[in-house]
Amino acid sequence: MKLFPGKFIVFWVLFGLSAVATAQSSYEMKLLSLYFPQKDLVISATRYPKPISKTAENVTIVTADEIQKMNAHTVADVLSRVPGLFVNFTQDFGATSLLTLQGSEDRHVRVMLDGIQWNFLSDGHAETNAIPVGIIERIEIIKGPASSAWGSSLGGVINIITKQPGTQPAPTGSVSAAVGESRTFDYNAQVAGLIGPVGYYLYGGKQASDGLWNDREYDNGSFFSKVNIPVADRGGLQLSFGYSRPENDGGEISSADIYGLGEIESRHTLASLDLTLTRAIELKVSGFHLSRDTEVTVLGLGLGMLSTTAGELFSDTAWDEETYGGSAKLVWKDGAHVGVLGFDADHGEMDQLILAGATLQAFGVPESDLSRSDLDRWAVFLNDTITFGDFSITPGARFDHNSVADSFFSPSLGIAYNHQDNTIIRATLARGFNYPFLSLLSGGGLFLDPNPDLEPEDAWSYQLGFETVKIPYLWLRFSAFFHDQDKALKVAPGGGGPPAYNSIFINSGGRDRRGIELEVKTRPVYDVSLFGHWTYVDIDPANETFSNAMHTAGIGMEYSNPRICQAQLFGRYVDWDLPESYGASYGDVIWDLTISKKIFTHKTMSSHLFMTAHNLLNGSQYFLTQLNNPERWMEAGIRCEF
Repeated sequence: MKLFPGKFIVFWVLFGLSAVATAQSSYEMKLLSLYFPQKDLVISATRYPKPISKTAENVTIVTADEIQKMNAHTVADVLSRVPGLFVNFTQDFGATSLLTLQGSEDRHVRVMLDGIQWNFLSDGHAETNAIPVGIIERIEIIKGPASSAWGSSLGGVINIITKQPGTQPAPTGSVSAAVGESRTFDYNAQVAGLIGPVGYYLYGGKQASDGLWNDREYDNGSFFSKVNIPVADRGGLQLSFGYSRPENDGGEISSADIYGLGEIESRHTLASLDLTLTRAIELKVSGFHLSRDTEVTVLGLGLGMLSTTAGELFSDTAWDEETYGGSAKLVWKDGAHVGVLGFDADHGEMDQLILAGATLQAFGVPESDLSRSDLDRWAVFLNDTITFGDFSITPGARFDHNSVADSFFSPSLGIAYNHQDNTIIRATLARGFNYPFLSLLSGGGLFLDPNPDLEPEDAWSYQLGFETVKIPYLWLRFSAFFHDQDKALKVAPGGGGPPAYNSIFINSGGRDRRGIELEVKTRPVYDVSLFGHWTYVDIDPANETFSNAMHTAGIGMEYSNPRICQAQLFGRYVDWDLPESYGASYGDVIWDLTISKKIFTHKTMSSHLFMTAHNLLNGSQYFLTQLNNPERWMEAGIRCEF
């Protein structure tokens, strides 16, 4: 297992040289000056904004400005650059993805979109390619269990916050078009403004590709809208609606003699009311509805490994999921205290239909199987951020009730200490959990039998870290974590019974995850700055993919001069520590280069040309041998802002 690929060495040397050079600068640097202004407040830790200097949790924030510099097309593209976050995807245009935090399983990562849980009821994971990246204002990632605020989230929380309606009568927005190889394109437009007292934000986008590798076609149309209506000078009512329908051709998997097609049609609505009741008390109430229709079709290739002919149905699985619910929060601010008392509730329904082809029927799988499951959840939570002197202490607790699994109590305690205005030291202790998903409890699935006796997975989590600018003009952040998990899910030895011998999951013993995260960033020198990160995770015993250890690293260089151009070079490396049978490849670093140039400016309008070379050095980095990443490909486009 290589901790530092050879292609990183030059850049780590450049890091050292840059640190020495910046140390000669004469200007002063405050602790948070390397953050964008939008990063000074963290919403996700206690579900109410507070300064990052008072935040004890291990949080990474990605802003819309950073996303634009990446020229990212999907949420997975963005998250693949976050320290501690491992993204299993093909890196193809619009590819589906699995997300893990600090060595967790993908079902342990809770994804939220404006307060709506995005994880599937069926299998617990969250597919983010149905969320247009252009509507995102910021993404906050809490690494490690966040159950005292959010509930079921053993690995952590990815909180996606969308852009706000406009506040001025003159509309602002952008129109962007990018075109690349294999008839790949990404078109989108957005506008925000004010009509009378009502603010609005509108977004529309279209993405498509003929497939950058192995004919993995992709197509997605999306729409999002949000309006803000003032309420008697005491707050506002927000209404939003979103729609998307990504369709993926998974390409051929010759070793299994199949190829797959998938689509997700998503619709979500949200209404939220924010009121200031008194100088010290705020009330926030929201209600939502989320509907998703997912279908995965698997066809035979006719290569002789299965008893199929080319194009013959192997299986077709459809999930129709619908969830509606709401949340209420009462916020109390008084002197040293910022307390949050909240209540969450939702109801979910899932219809699952499995159609089996002749080959599966020959193995005892019924021709069709329909199952219906529903789920009721409610929870109450309380936390308080108490500040005295340089210390901020955040105790929190939450009680979750679930209609198909045991109730759970999640306490937490966090401490943040500001030392000499140049260092923040953080420590957290938290109990987290994760509910088993519906397919495991009652729905079953293809080659899967349900087990209604499953209990929630749980863990005690310990994290300690700091960030500092004590070293002149170099920002450094370090975190160490230990997650002591119990009742981990695993496939029962021997599987289920005849005739199909399906798998069945059970609660097993413990599993420990421990590791470190390191991030560095330099001040610009002659408009050039460097940044990088490294995460290492040790897992005992091995996880569900048989990995005992895994690590990821990223390193980048940015040049920013408005008179000339803006450029960013970033290299990403992941080592999954997988068995040879997976046929994975992670010996290379994947380098992406993006360059943009302002070509026109007039009053409130401007235009930029941009170009990205993906996988610049033609590296190989993939999880399975049949899910190769694309080779080098190029795209270019124009963005007009007004």
